[in-house]
Amino acid sequence: MALTRESVVHGSKARPQDLPSVDKLLRLAAVQTLLDAHGHTLVTDEARALLDGLRARAVAGDLPSESLEADSLTASLCAQVEARVAPRLRCVVNLTGTVIHTNMGRSVLPQAAIDHVARMMSGPNNLEYDIAAGGRGDRDSIVEGLLCEITGAQAATVVNNNAAAVLLTLAALSHEREAIVSRGELVEIGGAFRMPDVMASAGAIMVEVGTTNRTHLVDYARAIGPNTGLLLKVHTSNYAVQGFTSAVPESELAQLSRERGVPLATDLGSGSLIDMAKYGLPKEPTPQEMLAAGCGVVTFSGDKLLGGPQAGLIVGDRELVGKIRKFPMKRALRLSKLPLAALEATLMLYLQPELLTRELPTLRWLTRSEREVNAMAQQLLEPLRAAVSPRFEVSVVALSSQIGSGSLPVERLPSAGLSITPVLSGKRGVGTALDALAQALRGLPVPVIGRIADDCLLLDVRCLDDATQVLQQLGALREALA
Repeated sequence: MALTRESVVHGSKARPQDLPSVDKLLRLAAVQTLLDAHGHTLVTDEARALLDGLRARAVAGDLPSESLEADSLTASLCAQVEARVAPRLRCVVNLTGTVIHTNMGRSVLPQAAIDHVARMMSGPNNLEYDIAAGGRGDRDSIVEGLLCEITGAQAATVVNNNAAAVLLTLAALSHEREAIVSRGELVEIGGAFRMPDVMASAGAIMVEVGTTNRTHLVDYARAIGPNTGLLLKVHTSNYAVQGFTSAVPESELAQLSRERGVPLATDLGSGSLIDMAKYGLPKEPTPQEMLAAGCGVVTFSGDKLLGGPQAGLIVGDRELVGKIRKFPMKRALRLSKLPLAALEATLMLYLQPELLTRELPTLRWLTRSEREVNAMAQQLLEPLRAAVSPRFEVSVVALSSQIGSGSLPVERLPSAGLSITPVLSGKRGVGTALDALAQALRGLPVPVIGRIADDCLLLDVRCLDDATQVLQQLGALREALA
């Protein structure tokens, strides 16, 4: 049964009584395909919503009669159903110049991790099953050996992010006891998440020592008392204090820790597992170095410089990590099978360090040469220029990328990209034109995200592996701008 033009036309505007019933709409031939694909419940709900919206317009007298033709109704219902089931989490093209972008999912997983996750999620796996013994296993064992081999730690455990790793470490080692920390290391990370708040949540009694810019070993020594549970070092990865400063190195603090019988934990935040300086990048402390310096526990992230999934990694002394692992809060913070599989595959790459700059996207983008980045920009120049002409001009420019996610905040990487400027007679309207262009780029099937600065829209191509990600969408961009 189909709707016809004759059955609905009463002048140029449709009346409320012209609308079909839900049942009649669902019996349209083309709607049967929707029902087969998405089921009766969803399609019926969207059909009711569609007709309610059309009825409101008809009552207001602004519903064209053509809107009630069968083809139009079917197209509207299809669009509504597709929008309803479209994922909210989408891939984007990151041309912001920030490599590890917190708002865009931080590190991109290597293909090996993606493949391993797909295999492990497609059926049962041995998450907590010891295949050799034929009984219950421990999920930490999946990555503990790898972490110990890579870092030199005696033991390791993992939780769902680094904030959780710090929280759990504090709770397990200094609950209702004092945790001594330098005032200059009471950091705040994204989302107003502050170290003092983490310590309070863990039940630790925070004892601040030193000053904002200078803390000495004697400050820690004087603060240690009978109720001291932990010495805490926090790597200030998301800011830098310069000038008249002093901080106690882990090696000196570790000696005090041993002499006074108080464990030392250090939070590295970003947590690179390799010496970044070997790749011409700024130096960042590694868990290996912290453990070698004598730290009892080291915590760091899985989805920053390590280049894997979101996770909090805890490595260190066997007895201390054992206490952390057995603390009741651990179960609430543990990793599920999906990120654990991704973490395992990512860590496996570190056993083959020569392949890291090829296989690990984060390191590949960080180490990309200016020549390579400039060549990518040149490849996009003329096609993009044609797509935005005559409203905009495009040129290749030198840019500075940043590592991102609080890693090495003052360091910049020489880069290149495209500068897009509006063709206007003066300054008036520049902001509006750039906002419209940025919106058009975000509206592409795979949104392209750049940044607006200095009266132009900049597209930094450091993180672009394949130019076709942009080139194949330029037709849609041209239509959007038209």
